[in-house]
Amino acid sequence: MTAATPPASPAPTSGPSPERAGTLLLLVRHGETPTTGTVLPGRAPGLHLSDRGRAQAERVAERLTGLSVSAIYSSPLERARETAEPTAARTGLEVNRDDGLLECDFGDWTGAAIADLAALPEWRTVQRSPSAFRFPNGEGFTEMQARIVGALAVLCTAHAGGVLVCFSHADPIKAAVIHALGTHLDLFQRIVISPGSVSAISFVEGHAPAVLMVNSTSEPLSGLRAS
Repeated sequence: MTAATPPASPAPTSGPSPERAGTLLLLVRHGETPTTGTVLPGRAPGLHLSDRGRAQAERVAERLTGLSVSAIYSSPLERARETAEPTAARTGLEVNRDDGLLECDFGDWTGAAIADLAALPEWRTVQRSPSAFRFPNGEGFTEMQARIVGALAVLCTAHAGGVLVCFSHADPIKAAVIHALGTHLDLFQRIVISPGSVSAISFVEGHAPAVLMVNSTSEPLSGLRAS
């Protein structure tokens, strides 16, 4: 009589699968221009950074020291591309154009003085119910939000697990941040996005986005991690 063969030991099982590394998205507003705060420039070409704006662009690049940047994208407008240039020079990466990062199309309001626009009855809607407003012969805020959110989703997928720096404009950045917060677009005017500021959003697969920072203009960014 032969001894019974002992049952085979079960194959070792591995622990839980590690989550994919998160993607860190940095949204940078362009630096100051000669008309910042006084005129609604929109998509009009030919507007460049002021001396202060160029200093702000250099500061953004300095603050990124220590982060391993995967890619740089910019709105095609000059003021955004010029803000991205010091970061490109410091990282050795090229600046990729993405039309999804463009400023809102202000239509007939393009180039108007903000003081004049603030006297219009429509200005109240822009400030309190932007989701209901479309600029005459231009873009609506809901369209703008869908455009930038969609563009950022594509870019974050393309650079999953990396650090992505996108140079854009105040209203699109506010719209992206408010979307990440899960808050209604009508509240987006409560967010301030200053020239040369950085806002950070973390994307981890299977989780809601996490807003890590909004309108930051001073501290180093090297400690940021997707979470």
